[in-house]
Amino acid sequence: MKSCRWKFAALPIRTFNDDVWRLFQETDRLIKESAQETDRRFQETERQMKASALETDRKFQETERLIKQLSKNLGDIGNRLDEFVEHMVAPAVVRVFRDQGIAVHAVYPNISAKRNGVEVEIDLLVVNDGALIGVECKSKLVEAHIDAHLERLSKLKRVLPIYKDHQVMGAVAGMVVEEKVAKYALMHGLYVLRPNGRTD
Repeated sequence: MKSCRWKFAALPIRTFNDDVWRLFQETDRLIKESAQETDRRFQETERQMKASALETDRKFQETERLIKQLSKNLGDIGNRLDEFVEHMVAPAVVRVFRDQGIAVHAVYPNISAKRNGVEVEIDLLVVNDGALIGVECKSKLVEAHIDAHLERLSKLKRVLPIYKDHQVMGAVAGMVVEEKVAKYALMHGLYVLRPNGRTD
């Protein structure tokens, strides 16, 4: 009779603890990967924010430069208008009124007056014993300026009662005055002064 030999193979013993350990290791690996991805995304976001901040700063500096340039340009225009009033309009007004037999005793630039809640600003005020001439000066004269000046002239005696017995007259001056605008001013009884030497 043949003897029967049994062979036994060693099988690994799986326990609940092994499964938990493997699950823990897998979870730990996933957490590390997630943390690395989060860190990568955070760094990318931070890089983009820095780039955006640099671009915003560059645009801000460019805007600031443009504003400064615009302010300078506007200042230059304002200075030119002041020069226009001082060197061209004032002498022209004096000449025009003297040519018409109206003596000019005083010329006052940039008059601002306020009385009883009424306020008036006049670029140039020409005065003699019986006449008061308010002059409005613009770089480009338009009809709206004329309407506003007529309104201003109507308030002149109220804010300057010292001249209550004076005849109020008006003039407008512009570096650029279109023909239709000049006609509009003349139609409303205003003198028109232009830098090309013409006085209407």
